[in-house]
Amino acid sequence: MITKEKKKEIINNLTDKLSKQKVVIFSDFTGLGVNQVRSLRKSLKNSGIDYLVAKKTLIGLALKQAGIKGVSPKDLQGQISVTFGYDDEIMPAKTLHQFSKANEALKILSGIINGKYLSAEDIINLANLPSKQQLLAKLVGSISSPMSGFLNALQGNLKSFIYLLNNIKQEIKA
Repeated sequence: MITKEKKKEIINNLTDKLSKQKVVIFSDFTGLGVNQVRSLRKSLKNSGIDYLVAKKTLIGLALKQAGIKGVSPKDLQGQISVTFGYDDEIMPAKTLHQFSKANEALKILSGIINGKYLSAEDIINLANLPSKQQLLAKLVGSISSPMSGFLNALQGNLKSFIYLLNNIKQEIKA
């Protein structure tokens, strides 16, 4: 049994994390073994993502304290875990989705992004999007492509002009 002080500590910890987050994902971890949960925590931690397990009532109180509405943990099925993403909205969804593919016991239930409630389907769709780094790389490639094409066109004209001058020079010598 958890003491009142421990419950307050858990609620304060959850409220603190909820106030900093960009994304929160609720998942059901019923049926996962200790080693599987440890592996999930490790992969999430490597990406700077927090993963907590708490009772539904404590999660509900923390959501209420943080001023987040639209989610009732009591309506979610199974044993609930909460995943917090602070920097990237997509990475937590990607990591959980990849893990759930390998471990069918983990089920993504719902989530919140920037105060907006998302269903499990929405979270999975989010997980299938390219990451922020991939999108930025595509943007840089799109911007630099016309410039490099223009540079190649200018170099081609310059090379042709040099070949023309070399041919004229050789004809004059001959």
